[in-house]
Amino acid sequence: MRNLITDVAGLKVGNATDLALASGVTAIVFDEPTVASVDVRGGGPGTRETDLLAPDETVGAIHALCLSGGSAFGLDSAAGVMAALAERGIGFPVGDARVPIVPGAVLFDLINGGDKEWGRFPPYRELGYAAANAAAIDFALGTAGAGTGATTATLKGGLGSASMVAASGHVVGALVAVNACGATNVGEGPHFWAAPFEREAEFGGLGLPSPLPDLPSRPALKGLPPEVEPAIANTTIAVVATDAVLTKAQCKRLAVMAHDGYARAIWPVHTPLDGDTIFAAATGKHALADPVFDLALIGSAVVATLARACARAVYEATALPQPGTLPSWRARWDG
Repeated sequence: MRNLITDVAGLKVGNATDLALASGVTAIVFDEPTVASVDVRGGGPGTRETDLLAPDETVGAIHALCLSGGSAFGLDSAAGVMAALAERGIGFPVGDARVPIVPGAVLFDLINGGDKEWGRFPPYRELGYAAANAAAIDFALGTAGAGTGATTATLKGGLGSASMVAASGHVVGALVAVNACGATNVGEGPHFWAAPFEREAEFGGLGLPSPLPDLPSRPALKGLPPEVEPAIANTTIAVVATDAVLTKAQCKRLAVMAHDGYARAIWPVHTPLDGDTIFAAATGKHALADPVFDLALIGSAVVATLARACARAVYEATALPQPGTLPSWRARWDG
């Protein structure tokens, strides 16, 4: 186990990172057409082809997922992933044509200090193409891919991942780009809200602070109030996956449950200023012994795994090279 979403058999992950742009793209490429669904809880989402993931829609499986920076400009990244897959002859068959099905979601990183003067065409399509072609079992975390330009209310955000074996025996994994309006850390200290779920000191092994500090009635929120600093905008986007055999309806329930992982790791979350979105995918390697209780066990494991991935995203991040950007967790507290 690598403690990455790629521990779930049947998928690979690739990153394309541009530090000068202070943005990037992450592609999740499936070995075979894969059942998936989605759940959106944030108030300002940016998504592509999510309607077809509803349980009653015709397309039954997807070929890849795409997470990107760039706000609405980043939606172009999925077209780049499509192009890479089309070159391999991968896609939904329509007569002699093949159409790669690549839903995606974006986060806002347009005013984080990077050079966004890209002219007529944003670079995200090419970044998506590069990310898909880089897909592998191992991939970078922190300031990489879709997490390159991500921030939280208090620290540099990033790309995180984690995995575990559920009590049902199925492998689950999570991949997340944390660009939250809220914070992953308790108060002003180094401790992570996700600490109760941590495994093998994967994000510092600090546990929760003791005693727990009194939290202010007004939580830390990025870019608020606007008269103090301009809104930087937000959104945490994720993919959770399992090797179980699931229907689209069961994947939808898994995506719904997975949002509790955000709630365990980020405070506050699902605000009107976030576009929090989670995709759930099932690669179909191992059947459920019980369709209800096994799904509950897989969902519980996904919650814990996604919470850990959110903390790892911040823990593994490094500060952007641009002046005046938010510090990383490691710069403030490592050692």
